[in-house]
Amino acid sequence: MSEKFSPEQTLQFWTQQAQKYGQSPSASWSDRMVIEMEIRQIMKYLEDGDHVLDIGCANGYSTIRYVTNRKITIKGIDIIPEMIANANVRLQESKMLSGRLEFSLGDITSLNEPGECYDKVIVTRVLINLGNWENQSLGIRECIRVLKQGGMLLLSEATIQGWQNLNKFRKEWGLPDIPMPTFNQYLDQEQVIRFASSDLKLIDLVNFASTYYVGTRVLKPLLVQALGADIDTADPNMEWNSWWAELPSFGDYGTQKLFVFKKR
Repeated sequence: MSEKFSPEQTLQFWTQQAQKYGQSPSASWSDRMVIEMEIRQIMKYLEDGDHVLDIGCANGYSTIRYVTNRKITIKGIDIIPEMIANANVRLQESKMLSGRLEFSLGDITSLNEPGECYDKVIVTRVLINLGNWENQSLGIRECIRVLKQGGMLLLSEATIQGWQNLNKFRKEWGLPDIPMPTFNQYLDQEQVIRFASSDLKLIDLVNFASTYYVGTRVLKPLLVQALGADIDTADPNMEWNSWWAELPSFGDYGTQKLFVFKKR
């Protein structure tokens, strides 16, 4: 197994992503199909009038989608200055959103926000970048602190369980394991649920990407292998990926999941 990135290396990696991809959703993740599925799922829980904190907003791609599709006010934060700079460029190009959207630097482990002030808190692939459970639990605690009673915490994060199940599926068909990225430490979903249980009630754990992962991480490489085709199986922009992204999700084979919590 590859040695994990240090915190400094992780920050450097995401700084480079911001510089390389600018306004593209690829700054956050190369698989834009999962990003689109993620946005659709999170949108289901946002209601007109909500005051929302979007943690890990990257260049604001998803944040803009939320605020243009719901009558909400939202603040997007990210720890990478280059990401926030790109997000603010995006905001300047969307003047119609003035007064309902802002972007600023922020650290999930020490939020510069008052307590119990948000109706919804969105966390998008942030906890997995914190290196260890100590930092991850601190980030969850901060999210709970700034959330109103009765408010919702929406965590879209990669889980160890989904990752392991996917690799078991691949192994049955002779495919090698997909490694965990060196800049990530996936969440143990049961550990997260237990830790949050005194303050948060789990409403749902949505395996929104399970079918997509089977189609693109199992069937696609098998088909390419069988045909001997010169096709990049990691290319997320193929029609194959688009088709699988539209299908209902079944099973527990998607690494990325959405935790839906309600504050007690």
